[in-house]
Amino acid sequence: MMPLHALVYSSQVAAGLTLSQIDDLARDAAALNQIAGVTGVLLTDGKWFLQYIEGPEDGLSVAYARICNAKSHTGIMELGRSVGGPRRFPYWSMRWLPVEPEDLRIAVVSDWRGLNSREETTVFQVPTGIECVTKLMTPFVDLDLIRRGSDGTALF
Repeated sequence: MMPLHALVYSSQVAAGLTLSQIDDLARDAAALNQIAGVTGVLLTDGKWFLQYIEGPEDGLSVAYARICNAKSHTGIMELGRSVGGPRRFPYWSMRWLPVEPEDLRIAVVSDWRGLNSREETTVFQVPTGIECVTKLMTPFVDLDLIRRGSDGTALF
């Protein structure tokens, strides 16, 4: 089995990009990512993006090339990469989530070296970047799991 690769970046939303266009981008990415075995999430406050993607090396390379060539954003800044470990966000081939500007800023400036995640944290530890993203995603993941049966079909 091939090791899982992960990548996270931040970028500035292109001027004039609407939420409807972000919906379209995420839907298109989801279709392509599903074929490539890539999963991930795109967080935005309307001005900035933070995207985390994971999958096999070849699928991730193709997805990231599309991202780098997209006109929907500028100033891509890669925050971290990793190889190995479990798939952290298997829920969606791609989904975008709205976040508050301060929450997004905290996630961007967090520690992304090796996409660190700790087994346990204390009150005095600063969360890692992956921990920030996980916290922001959790309410949406829980809601999606509630809406689907164990076979993945929609319940309502």
